[in-house]
Parts: sequence; structure tokens; C-alpha cells
Amino acid sequence: MSENQQPDYDALKKKALEQLRSGKSLFGRDGAFAPMLKEFLESAMEAELDEHLDDLERENGNRKNGRTPKHLKTVEGTLDIETPRDRTSSFEPQIVKKRETILAESLENKILGLYGHGMSLRDISTHIKDMYDTEISAATLSAITDRIIPVVREWQARPLESIYCIVWLDAMYYKVKDEGRVVTRCVYNILGINVEGRKDLLGMYVAESEGAHFWLGVLTNLQQRGVNDILIACIDNLKGFAEAIASIYPKTEVQTCVIHQIRNSIKYVASKDQKPFIADLKPVYQALTLDEAEQRLIDLETKWGKKYPVVIESWHRNWSKLTTYFKYSAEIRTLIYTTNTIEGCHRQVRKVTKTKAAFTSDMALLKLIYLAAMNIQKKWTQPLKNWSLTVSQLSILFKDRLKLSI
Repeated sequence: MSENQQPDYDALKKKALEQLRSGKSLFGRDGAFAPMLKEFLESAMEAELDEHLDDLERENGNRKNGRTPKHLKTVEGTLDIETPRDRTSSFEPQIVKKRETILAESLENKILGLYGHGMSLRDISTHIKDMYDTEISAATLSAITDRIIPVVREWQARPLESIYCIVWLDAMYYKVKDEGRVVTRCVYNILGINVEGRKDLLGMYVAESEGAHFWLGVLTNLQQRGVNDILIACIDNLKGFAEAIASIYPKTEVQTCVIHQIRNSIKYVASKDQKPFIADLKPVYQALTLDEAEQRLIDLETKWGKKYPVVIESWHRNWSKLTTYFKYSAEIRTLIYTTNTIEGCHRQVRKVTKTKAAFTSDMALLKLIYLAAMNIQKKWTQPLKNWSLTVSQLSILFKDRLKLSI
């Protein structure tokens, strides 16, 4: 806009008020303030070019070389501007960089936020169009979400604390496209409680299937990232899992999830017997002491052993890992006798991922779970309830390994 073409401020004010009341963008292509933003950006780039074309550049024959039209997407809409050029193409504008089509980082943050809440790229594109009168292609949206990949890699490799009081280890399963086929992927997650009683998702790993061998690699990674000790580890019934933990953290107390054991038992009990069987099983795992639990298991075997020997044998075989929690007070038992803590986190993640029948790649899966997990972690601002009492008890039980600073 030249000096002889001053804006009609009365008309500008009227248009701005109309658009403001109607909820339309003031800075979009047809916005009342669009000419002012356009003039500011173009003037700023002209000033940048004038500074670039110093005496040396001009001596080398560099000059202004017209303008190039560009559609610039902003959080307020799409704006048409003209960017100045130089003959040698050595000019690198900073306010609107070359090949930059999205001006505001806030728009990218909004896109990542929508993606992290489970919206598809198509739905995000529609939402951005409706909200900001700006069209963004699926390819551009994909490129924006890909910018989170280095952040994920850095998060996966970040240093951890030297000791965690309680750690839950569990896996989730998803479908991923791989060379034209849809295959199953296992996402290994580790949730820890530090000495201050705060939750932290320590790691997230993608593999083809769940197995003790892969968990061994995961635990080795924790050790490499600075975890020297884990007091109590809570796991499912995966064969060889406890042995994998012992090979890396030999002092760690391992508690196998009682709820997993119950679910696995019920699979082999006839439907007509399930209700009475569960009623007789409850006194086993709800006992006050280990001695009482062992007596209740004998009672269970007396009544059901002949009919369901495989189920009873499973409880005997896993007994030492199932009953670790009897060593501790009620507050600690509640935390460790089941993997419900990490499964609760998984349920929240699945609310975000449930719309995805199959992910396009392992990284697409990891990106979304990472963003969902980061949203979940925003709520983890306080220590666990009654943690001061719990950690005091742990410091007595693990006095040589857990030192409290008082």
C-alpha cells in the first residue's frame, strides 16, 4: 500500500466490527486487517532484502529481481503475500522463510494437539478449514506431525533417575501396515514411581511380539539410561519375565499381577462353576498374612483340586511371585498386587488410538502414543496419595538401598 493509497479507516472499522461479531477471521484472505498484515510482512521482507544487498553483494552484481506470490497459512487464515527476490537467490528472508507456508508455530501446535487427541489427518484438515479458513493438505499435516519424531527419539533416550521405588511393566497390542500386510505390533511400556512419589513413563518400545527376551533388552536400556535400582517390579505372568528382571536388577522384588492370574484361572473353569470358584479364591489373595493365604489355598485345592487340577497347579507354580505383596503394609499392597496402575494409563491411551484400525508404520504408532502419553502425564502433578507414609515404610524395608533426605 503506497503513501497515496491511505486506508479508509471508517470502512476498515466497520468491516472489522462486522467480522468480529460474526466470528470470522480478521486476518484471513478477506479479513479486515489482512491488508495491514500483508503490508507489514512485505515491508519487513523488503527491509531484510535491502540489508542483504550490501555493497559487496551489489559489487558482485546482485540486485532486486521482482516478487513471487505466496499463500501463507496463519492461525487466523490464509494470506496472499508477495516475497521479494534477488538475482543470485542468496537472499534468505527470516520473517517468512523460503518454502515456509505456515507462519505461526501456534497453528502447528494446534495441529499436533488435535493429532495427539486422536483426530485423523483428514478430520484435522477439515477442522482447520472450518476454524481458520485455511486449507492444509494431508501431506503437509503429515510433515508437521513428523516433526515430533526427533522429540520422541530424544525422549526415549533421556537420562532417568538412579532409583525407582515401584515400576510396572506391561504391553499393548496394535495393528500396523508393513509392506502391504497388516501385522500385530507390541508396545512395551514402563511406568515408574520415583522417590518423591511421582509417576513417570520411563520408556516406550515397539516390537513384533511380547517376550522375555525383548523385555531383557528394555531393562538393559533402562540401566544404560541411569536406573541403578528398582525396589519392586510389578509384571504379568509372561514366562521368563521375572528371570529377565533378575538378570539386570538382581535385588528387585518381583510381584506377578494377581488379577492376571485370576483371569487366566477363570478361562479353565466351567461357566457354571466360576461364581463359586471366585468366592472360594478371594480368601486366598485377600488374606491378611502369607500363612493365612497358604491355608486358604489348601482349602481351595481340597474343594476344587480334583475338578480343576491345572488351575490349582498354576497357583502353586507361581505362588512365590504371586505372594510378594504379603511382605508389605496395606498401602504398599494396594499399589503392587496388580498392574492396574499401568493398565489405567493404557486405557487412557486407547481412548485416543481407538479410531485407528491400523497404523501406517511403527513410527506413526509411536508418534500418537507418545503424544497421548504426554497429555496424560500433564495430570501427574502430585505425588501418590499418602506417599510420605508409603516411602517411609519402604525406606525401613530397603534401608540399605533407599536413603531419604530429611
